[in-house]
Amino acid sequence: MFRSALGKTLGFVGYTIQYGCVAHCAFEYIGEFVACSGPSMEPTITSHNVVFSERLSRHLCRIENGDIVIAKSPFDPHMNICKRVIGLEGDKVCTSGPSDVFKTHQYVPKGHVWLEGDNLRNSTDSRSYGPVPYALIRGRVCLKLWPLHHVGALNQSPTGRVVRRSD
Repeated sequence: MFRSALGKTLGFVGYTIQYGCVAHCAFEYIGEFVACSGPSMEPTITSHNVVFSERLSRHLCRIENGDIVIAKSPFDPHMNICKRVIGLEGDKVCTSGPSDVFKTHQYVPKGHVWLEGDNLRNSTDSRSYGPVPYALIRGRVCLKLWPLHHVGALNQSPTGRVVRRSD
């Protein structure tokens, strides 16, 4: 009887470990569901929206201008941020806020991206902390899943600040 219970317990533990490994690989290399909070991406994404962030684009270096990404915060590695890619390495981006009289520009260094929230007046982004290393990007947001009446692909930047490449 003891041997039977031990065998069933070890079998259950083995299956649990296998399924845990499969789930880990799926969330780490395929994608994850993310609940967003904060006003920085309004009106595109509002607090309590749930989005799907796919990870393959990051691994294949397929992040493009205009994409919305989930990245590790440059200030707090325990926190994720959701921002729009405004410029890639080599791009010249406007570093000024919307109400600044004098406009300043900066080139995005190699291996970095320039991230900004869609709500420019209420977003802490690259205008505050500078270019973000590409390695901090966790994934590209491709779908809004919640609330149900807004399910679908995400729309273009409402600010029009996305740098378009001329090559």
